Parts: sequence; structure tokens; C-alpha cells
Amino acid sequence: MITVNTDKAPAAIGPYSQAKITGNFLFASGQLPVNPATSLIESDNIEGQTEQCCKNIAALLKESGLKFENVVKTTCFLSDISNFAAFNGIYEKYFVSKPARSCVAVKDIPKGALVEIEFIAEI
Repeated sequence: MITVNTDKAPAAIGPYSQAKITGNFLFASGQLPVNPATSLIESDNIEGQTEQCCKNIAALLKESGLKFENVVKTTCFLSDISNFAAFNGIYEKYFVSKPARSCVAVKDIPKGALVEIEFIAEI
């Protein structure tokens, strides 16, 4: 098993890794819309936060030698399901291969975020 770590994505805020590679798969922890350079959530809207989540995902994929096309499954957490359409508008720009996905509304997301995205990618 290999631990993936990059300073181009937010550092873990708890006792977990950014991602792990085992077998032919990369399993990534949920990516918050945190700018890794500032450790802050800089956008207050779903579009900006989704964009930052996707940039963080891109950094983990790049560190692992992968691309968005390698992603086979995502799990998306929204703090408000009414943001679903706006979220999809940004999400579809990155996940053009249309991986399998679950998307649910949750009560709270760490750091008060509006969105969090976790993923599994094939190597």
C-alpha cells in the first residue's frame, strides 16, 4: 500500500491520509474546497467551492500519475440539495468521462464547507 501526499492539495485535518493506493486503485479522502496555499475556504458559493474541490482532486490525481478519466466513482456531499444543479454545472466540466456517482445532502461538512468530493480512480 502506498500513501499519496502532496502539498498541492489540502493537508489532512485529522488522523487520515489524503489518499492511498492499493492494488490497481487510488482511494482518496474527501476533498474540501480548501485552498492548499492558504488553508482557507475562499469562496462562499457552491460554484467556487466545487471548482476548488476539483482543483484539489486534480492535484491528487497528478501526484499519482493519473487524470480525471481514471476516476471510476465519486461520492459527493452537499450541505444543501438546492445547490445540486449549480454543483453539476462545475462538476461536469471536470468529470467528462461520467464516473459512477452518489450525491447526497448532509447536515454539516467540516470547516463549514458547502461541498466535499471523494473519489476512487483506477491506475
